[in-house]
Amino acid sequence: MPRTEATGRPRATRPPAALSAQAVKTGAKTATRAASKAAATAVERPRQTVLVLQGGGALGAYQAGVYAALHEGGIEPDWVIGTSIGAINAAIIAGNEPGERLARLESFWQQVEQASHGLGVAGPWEAMTRGVGPAWLSMWNQAWSSSLANARTVVQGIPPFFTPNPQAWLGLHAQLGVEQAAWYQTTPLRHTLGALVDFKRLAQGKMRLTVGAVNVRSGQMHYFDSRDRRLAVDHIMASGALPPAFPAVRIDGEPYWDGGVYSNTPIEAVLDDKPRRDSLIFAINLWPPGGPEPESIWQVMGRSKDIQYASRADSHIARQQQIHRLRHVIRELAREVRPERADAPEVKSLADWGCGTTMHVVRLLAPRLDGEDHTKDIDFTAAGIRARWQAGYADASAALARGAWREPCDPIDGVVVHEAPPRARAPRAP
Repeated sequence: MPRTEATGRPRATRPPAALSAQAVKTGAKTATRAASKAAATAVERPRQTVLVLQGGGALGAYQAGVYAALHEGGIEPDWVIGTSIGAINAAIIAGNEPGERLARLESFWQQVEQASHGLGVAGPWEAMTRGVGPAWLSMWNQAWSSSLANARTVVQGIPPFFTPNPQAWLGLHAQLGVEQAAWYQTTPLRHTLGALVDFKRLAQGKMRLTVGAVNVRSGQMHYFDSRDRRLAVDHIMASGALPPAFPAVRIDGEPYWDGGVYSNTPIEAVLDDKPRRDSLIFAINLWPPGGPEPESIWQVMGRSKDIQYASRADSHIARQQQIHRLRHVIRELAREVRPERADAPEVKSLADWGCGTTMHVVRLLAPRLDGEDHTKDIDFTAAGIRARWQAGYADASAALARGAWREPCDPIDGVVVHEAPPRARAPRAP
């Protein structure tokens, strides 16, 4: 169990203080725990458990909620791979002892939480109108409060994460260099990660960590992998360096930006990994690929952003399903080769393209919140973080209770996708 830093005494794992609403501790939580533990026992070795985390700023609270449910269900990933905020969450998970991971995630999300009344207007108004008048008045107030908090984030940044870059005032054409040409500076994040992630533990390889970043000069995606090299805070920072908000981070002499610029869904790195292994993959997506037809410019901005950062997740998996099915077909065909030909070099070379691994992909998608818009990825309000954490916890608990990967599947299928049932728009937590 996590221990308090001051006393070292055990304390219960729970969502952050702002997230510990009664809704998280209802009977549903108790009811799913037994099923979650049963699902955990179904994860057979040498099958690996993988957690794949998209980028999405404040939406990443959903991923933290998913991990909380996995942790309580007794499932700890063997490999965590992420981009942007997904890389930050992944580093905190992989860079700590199992009993400290949830507490460190809580600490990060508590630190970046923004008060919804930061400009001194929404808070008093919200207090006066809560529970008074028609429902539309409450919804309008929530939207107004969230908008003010988001405006504060744009103007002031988030002190433990990023702060305004004074050099940006020199103008759009000022030659600042790629490591300074940004609206904000991320030095605070470097200190925050240094306090929350044990990079010495990462180097021990007890849990594999992979983070994606794109090379600014070549435009090529690069996955920094703890299996192949020692990872440092710069690798995590590079994966979250989304331009033009954040500056590039230089690694081995090369500048890197947020991997989401190139591919925000790093699942292809898992499915292409060698040597191939049977896997249970929890793919946590933050951006809905589908959505209603927008009717205003404001809605168009939100819908286009969803499509951009959903990052062809569906097509990635569909392609991998085809590839892995062909590998299984090759394996079956190789079994039909006459014994006198099976050892021929050319036959063995072709047969090597086959494999028998099965990868179960459990896809979870963060729900839309009431009143959210295209600025939702900077919605670091307590209500926004709490609602997304709770949604992630609920969705993962339900997935563990179903345990769809335990059901029989066609042996010729190499990639089996388990979709979570569609859910309604989630309410914003009070």
